[in-house]
Amino acid sequence: MTLELLSANHASALAATLAGRANRNARGFGSGVYPITPQTECIELLCNQEFEKGHVVRVESEHSAMGVCMGFALSGVRTFTASSSNGLAYMNENVFAAGFYRLPIVMMAVNRALGPPWNILVDHGDTLSLRDAGWIQLYCEDNQEVADTMLAAYRLAEDKRVLLPAMVCQDAFILSHTMMMTDLPDQAAVDAFLPPLDLPHRIADRPRTVGGLDSPHEIEVHRHQAHAAMEAVLTVYPEVQREFERAFGRKLADPVVSYRADDADVLIVSMGTIAATVRTVVDEARAKGLRVGALRVRMFRPFPEEILKKALAGKKRVGIIDRNLCPGLGGILWAELRGLTEPGCLTQDYIAGVGGGDVRPHHVAWILEDLLSRDAAAPPKFVEVG
Repeated sequence: MTLELLSANHASALAATLAGRANRNARGFGSGVYPITPQTECIELLCNQEFEKGHVVRVESEHSAMGVCMGFALSGVRTFTASSSNGLAYMNENVFAAGFYRLPIVMMAVNRALGPPWNILVDHGDTLSLRDAGWIQLYCEDNQEVADTMLAAYRLAEDKRVLLPAMVCQDAFILSHTMMMTDLPDQAAVDAFLPPLDLPHRIADRPRTVGGLDSPHEIEVHRHQAHAAMEAVLTVYPEVQREFERAFGRKLADPVVSYRADDADVLIVSMGTIAATVRTVVDEARAKGLRVGALRVRMFRPFPEEILKKALAGKKRVGIIDRNLCPGLGGILWAELRGLTEPGCLTQDYIAGVGGGDVRPHHVAWILEDLLSRDAAAPPKFVEVG
């Protein structure tokens, strides 16, 4: 293990490098890359790495970057790319194609507001707009979790019960450009953790048809298979956690991370870096005698419904903080979670930090105060943050 001062962008690139080198005795590593703020320094570092067997291909667009990854992956190569915001939107067609081709590509996605108007700061709307694309989605809270999740994502995506691509999501600038001490494993440990990729449907000597025209029935079968694979993620993930701890000596975060939630009457639910701020407010509320807890949704796809149902059981009030907005609906996390609370539970959506506004403890304290004071849920409430 090596402890280094790294940004989350660099942690992603180095973890991808370790994973790529671990496949040197199989079909190697391949990456298609194109820069966009705020993920550019990730691929800049990746381009400077050496691989015994592998290539990093610099292309002319995000669409082509994912196209290169699909070509590599279809030949059985371990693959990686990174993007953000409008780059992800431009990549959209091939993101869906990779998901439905069942290619275990891992992508580091730096969450940034979609424009116009233009904004380079954090907003979860870019990756959440791809929630139907057949990709595993994991949202990280700190740089160590980014590095760990990158390695775990390969083990999860390449499992033959899954075979789906995975997004490892991190908040723009709050993580991507912030330096933290990060523990990176050595190559031998990663080699032991990541078995060589053996993609069962790779293109090889035997003729195969890829992307042919399907009948309605065949499409139904393929979509059912993709859905079953996504459901299998929740079975495979605990196994990956056990293997990760055995290999690296630390626990990989759960799909839903709870904090002082077991005996709480009131819960605040969030994703990404806001969760750290929420914990501070929970501690302050507990010091005042309020039974408040928190949940951090780390795995958004597949949506961990049963885990959340159990965590939400018996709660009287639940506030969901969404760093995104679906116009005409509200927050996307709230929309997916609201049906899981029990009858009689007041469930309120709060839109905060959209476009990178700094969500501070006093903003979360206001959310808690509002949640405790109301008699009924209202339409999504926008929290002014600066």
